[in-house]
Amino acid sequence: MIFKSAKINAFRTWGLLLTMLGMGLMILGTAGIVFWGHAGKVIAAVGLVIGLVAMLGSLIIYFWAGMLSTSAVQVDCPECGKLTKMLGKTDRCMFCHTILTMDPNKANTMSPPLNTPTPPAASSK
Repeated sequence: MIFKSAKINAFRTWGLLLTMLGMGLMILGTAGIVFWGHAGKVIAAVGLVIGLVAMLGSLIIYFWAGMLSTSAVQVDCPECGKLTKMLGKTDRCMFCHTILTMDPNKANTMSPPLNTPTPPAASSK
C-alpha cells in the first residue's frame, strides 16, 4: 500500500524522476571534460543533449499533470476526510491512499439509500 498513490501524484513523481535524471546526466557529462580533457567534450555534449531532452520531458509531464489537475473532480475522502482530486472513475486519495470510485458497479460498499420521511404512526388512545 505504501507504493500506491493517486494518479496525479504518480505523474508528478515521473516528472521529478526525469528532472533528476536530466540534471544527473548533465553533471556527469560535464564531468567528462574534467576526467578526459579535450576528448571528454564529446561525452559532455552527449550528456548535455540527453539531459536536456530528459528535462524537456519533465516539463511536458509537469504541464500535463497541471492541466489534468485543473479539470479533476474534487471529492472528500471518506477515510481521512480531506479534500482530494480524482481522475477517471477510480483513483486513490492523495493523503491516505484509500481507493475511491465514482462507479457504483466497482464500489464494494453502498451508502444507505435516502429514505423519505414517513408520517408518524397514529397513536391509539
